[in-house]
Formats: sequence, structure tokens, C-alpha cells
Amino acid sequence: MEVLHPRCAGLDVHKDMVVACVRLLVDGRPRREVRTFKTVTRELLEMAEWLAGHDCTHIVMEATGVYWKPVWHILADGEFELLLANAAHVKNVPGRKTDVNDATWLADLLACARASSLSGNDPATPCGCRRPWKTPTSSWTQ
Repeated sequence: MEVLHPRCAGLDVHKDMVVACVRLLVDGRPRREVRTFKTVTRELLEMAEWLAGHDCTHIVMEATGVYWKPVWHILADGEFELLLANAAHVKNVPGRKTDVNDATWLADLLACARASSLSGNDPATPCGCRRPWKTPTSSWTQ
């Protein structure tokens, strides 16, 4: 399968932690590195530095609840292309569900841009994922 994003990451975001999987294409083979970070600002900044240190260009995270928003705030300041994935569309095959497996699965889906697995409503959006239609820093108006 063609790799569209050779340096990308998948994030499994929770209330108290983020499991991050960096997926790099090295000599034509995928290499993955997984780390867990707490959701305090200091550690989210450390995660951003870690992702930038691996020259990640694209990052995908599931849009479950509101826990992705602080992560988005921190990463939006970097040079990353951020994408949200609908959790219902990126479910992994049945079996052992772990946070590491989820982060790895998201990174793999993003790397190959499997549109059938990352399907959203807007086919023009990369990988069928979506960006928030309201930026995290914008205010709601009526």
C-alpha cells in the first residue's frame, strides 16, 4: 500500500494521559515508537517537542469527548497538520484493545490514508478526517 505520510503520528487521548505513536518510514519499512504523556501543560509541550524531533508532518487523534481540545491547543502552535478522526470510523478489528494498539492503528491509518477507515463527511479533507469547524480558540457566537 502506498504511504502518503511517511512521518506521522497517532494519538489516543484520554482525560489523564495521551498515548502517542510516531510512525516513520525508514528504508521502506515502518518504524514505530510509542510514548505516554500526562495531560498537564508541561508534558503536552514535551510531547510536541518529541513529535517535532521526529519531524512528524501529520498528526491524527480521535475526537472523543472534549479531551482532545487541550492537546489540539498545544500542537496547533507547531508545524503539524492536525486532523481529528471520528471514533466510530476508526474502530480497530475486534480483539485486544489497548491504548498502544489504538495509537498505532491511528498512525497506520493516517500513513496510508485509508479513506475507507478514516471516512468523514468531506471527501476533500485529507484522509477523510476533519478539522474542527470552529477553531479551539474561537468564541461561539449566535
